Amino acid sequence: MGLLVEDDDDFSLFSQEVEGIKRLKNSAIYLGKRGAKVDYSVRQEAATVAPEKDVNHLSADYVERVAALDILQYKKDGVQDGVFKRLRQGKYGIESRLDLHRRTVEQSRQQVYQFVQDCMKNDIRVAIIVHGRGDRTPDSEATLKSYLNKWLRELDDVMAFHSAQKYHGGAGAVYVLFKKSERARQENWEKHQKR
Repeated sequence: MGLLVEDDDDFSLFSQEVEGIKRLKNSAIYLGKRGAKVDYSVRQEAATVAPEKDVNHLSADYVERVAALDILQYKKDGVQDGVFKRLRQGKYGIESRLDLHRRTVEQSRQQVYQFVQDCMKNDIRVAIIVHGRGDRTPDSEATLKSYLNKWLRELDDVMAFHSAQKYHGGAGAVYVLFKKSERARQENWEKHQKR
């Protein structure tokens, strides 16, 4: 029975402590800051909109492998031999650079495509892409180098490319010659017409 008395004492003590407390009018309790009301319709619409189609046509499928020390070279019809020789010898000023070290094949695919687009927008004629040789990989496969060899051939704006000279990275980098933009062609034509 002493236990019941103790419970009665606890209850009466509790009743005394909460006496005079008034019930809250709003039962919702929010301890954080209230932000602007969220419009869920905008979120729902964004979630249901189909993602944009990838305009990057470069393929990350099968690629013919090249060795770590292989020299990459390619020239489209119409590129003069003298121009290609100067490119091969690294005699053109490098106007832009892309480094693909520590990139996955997919990251590299996207970056190469965007890099070429940016070079064309900015009238870049000669650039260098550093891909590494691939000789430090466990299987000694030059994966990025192999894909770059394929991708540069697939891009219409690339007129020629060649592995770099030693002082620019040798077999771990490639010089890229882009076609002239329409604006650069027009300026060149006007320049030569004034002679």
